[in-house]
Amino acid sequence: MTQRVTVSLDDDSAAALETLVAETDNGQSTVVRHALTFYAANFEAANERPSGNLERYYRMLSSGEHVLLDVDFLHAFLEYCYAGGDPDPEFVEATDCVADYHAREYGARFDEVGDLLEWLAFCGFLDVREEGEGVYHLVFPSEAVRWFMTRFIERSTVELPTEIDLDGGVSKVIVTERPAE
Repeated sequence: MTQRVTVSLDDDSAAALETLVAETDNGQSTVVRHALTFYAANFEAANERPSGNLERYYRMLSSGEHVLLDVDFLHAFLEYCYAGGDPDPEFVEATDCVADYHAREYGARFDEVGDLLEWLAFCGFLDVREEGEGVYHLVFPSEAVRWFMTRFIERSTVELPTEIDLDGGVSKVIVTERPAE
C-alpha cells in the first residue's frame, strides 16, 4: 500500500532532488523513496560523528601517500621477501630508505616513542602495550612482520628526542625509551 506524504523543501533540498531526478532518470517519488531507504539504512553513520579512527584513515588515504592493503597480502609479501633467511639486500635498502624518510617526519611529529608505537599499532603493523614508564611490549603477527617493523622502528626513531633499546623475543619485542645521551 502506498502512502502519500507532502514535504516542504528548502532551496538546497529542492536542488538536490532536481539533480538526482536528472541524474537517475527516475521520478521524484522514486528518488525520495530511495533516499529515505538509504537514509534509514545509514542512519547511525549520518547522525553520529565519525570515529576518530575513521577520520585518521580518511586523512591518510586522501593524501595519496598511503593505501589500504589486505593484511594477508602484507604477510604474503613480507614472507616472500624474507623466505630462505635474510631478505634480498635491495629490498632491505628500499625499506631503509622509507624508514629514513619517516625518521624526519616522525622527529617533527612525535615527542615520545610511545606515541609513535601507538601510531604504528593504529596502522595495523603490531599490537602495543605499555608496561611502565617508557617500557612497551610489542607483539607482531609473524616473524617477517617482526623483522620488518623492528628494523623500521630502529631507523625511524633516530630523530626523536629520546633513544630506544630493543630486546627481541620470538614474536614480541620490548622497547625501552630513555633520554638521549
